Amino acid sequence: MKGIISAPFGVTAGGEQVTAFTLENAQGMRATVLDYGCTIVSIEVPDRAGVLCDVALGYKTLAEYEKNGGYLGATVGRLANRLAGGRFSLAEREYALYCNDGKNHLHGGKRGFDKYVWESRIEGETLCFSRLSPDGEEGYPGNLSTEVRFTFRDDGALELAYHATADADTLVSLTNHSYFNLAGAGTVLSHALWLNASHYTPVDEGQIPTGELRPVEGTAFDFRQEKEIGADIASQDEQVKAAGGYDHNFLLDGEGMRLAARLYCPETGIAMEVSTDLPGVQVYTANMMGHVTGKGGQHYGAHSAICLETQQLPDAIHHENFPSPVLHAGESWDHKTSFAFSIR
Repeated sequence: MKGIISAPFGVTAGGEQVTAFTLENAQGMRATVLDYGCTIVSIEVPDRAGVLCDVALGYKTLAEYEKNGGYLGATVGRLANRLAGGRFSLAEREYALYCNDGKNHLHGGKRGFDKYVWESRIEGETLCFSRLSPDGEEGYPGNLSTEVRFTFRDDGALELAYHATADADTLVSLTNHSYFNLAGAGTVLSHALWLNASHYTPVDEGQIPTGELRPVEGTAFDFRQEKEIGADIASQDEQVKAAGGYDHNFLLDGEGMRLAARLYCPETGIAMEVSTDLPGVQVYTANMMGHVTGKGGQHYGAHSAICLETQQLPDAIHHENFPSPVLHAGESWDHKTSFAFSIR
């Protein structure tokens, strides 16, 4: 590990100073992360010719992160993904959350974790961010203490470790919402994807899971054998058609820390392996990415990236057959996800 350096990244509209931290490992791979939203701005890894390629979509300025949607590179919470109707019951009480996605709650609400400047510190080779989400924030019960730790290991793995505790029962599902393109530009339709998932969660017209855990076998959702992302993206499958591509959660096979996904770009030779101890991964092929300009003048459009968001299953509080998203008072929510980069 070469170390971590910091530099100013601007001032928020509310007057808060934002800092960019760059982690570099012994291979010369670099990741830049903001204390604003624990946001990954860039991940630079060598291609097969040894040239550094930035494989994460992002913006050049803080103002763009503040005004644009899409959650590019951000840490989202308290609850990643959608919650039907923005309402849930817990310990015989009903809670109403802010609905920022039509009739539903999405990625923490009107001002989720992605829109705050977090406290930061450096512990050796690890960059640590923390914040206290107060009781009632966006409608959630309990004071939630949260920490996200970033380490770029010398073996090429960017590791994210999440920790949360609360003083009352609440819901928690944290994830990172990075958009990956292992070519650095263009679409990801020719990228090859493999998923460690035998089932996925079909959704209704509001993108809310129906509760079914549907087998992927024989469908456009079967990535148990590596295939191009674009192979079935124009499928007549009703789920793919409705989303304009993939925007679905997959239930990962196995338990504990295990390989969840592999992504490979034949053009650059860059491969990425995603490992996690969380139960699901949301696969989103940037179907709604709409003609925005990112770093270096790059044009981001539909299918210009893929998100692999490790998380609790969406809307899990409303489905008894899904793993529970409840964090009980006094307990800890501890999970890890890593993105390991190599050349194939």
